[in-house]
Amino acid sequence: MRRVTKAPNIAIATLWADTLTQAGIAASVQRQFLSSVAGEIPPDQCLPEIWVLHDEQEAAARALLRDLTHLPQRRWRCACGELVEGGFESCWNCGRPMP
Repeated sequence: MRRVTKAPNIAIATLWADTLTQAGIAASVQRQFLSSVAGEIPPDQCLPEIWVLHDEQEAAARALLRDLTHLPQRRWRCACGELVEGGFESCWNCGRPMP
């Protein structure tokens, strides 16, 4: 087993581990309940971690997480006139999909 990264919270850690698993990379979340001791030990030591079960999948897991955390940000104007920014693929004003 190899640690791939730390996550900022348990929700993100779970999403990342699930994404890796769906991509065929066996992954697990470790330290998911350690946040309760923050203050007793340094807070950065309490963050949840993503681990891969097979060492040979570490590079693929790191690449997938890098792509996931660096999604392209878009800026487009919808036909209704709303300016949509970020990773949204549909207008939050009218619901139309991105052209």
